[in-house]
Amino acid sequence: MALMINEDCTACDACRPVCPNEAIAAGDPMFVIDALRCTECVGAEDEPQCRLVCPADCIVANLDWSETPEELQTKYDQLHG
Repeated sequence: MALMINEDCTACDACRPVCPNEAIAAGDPMFVIDALRCTECVGAEDEPQCRLVCPADCIVANLDWSETPEELQTKYDQLHG
């Protein structure tokens, strides 16, 4: 499932540069994750890199965007194919 950034975001920009899919962008007032590009780092890393670097612990599962690991891998392959 894709990730999302909740209202606890401080717009610190720590998450954006570590995203292998360029799924994170500056929003107003907080950063946002494009669910069409987010693979939870499947295909690139063992765990979501944005969550590792987020000092506000504001990156959570997007319950409206459920995907299997296989679907996330397919999405990653399409983005980087």
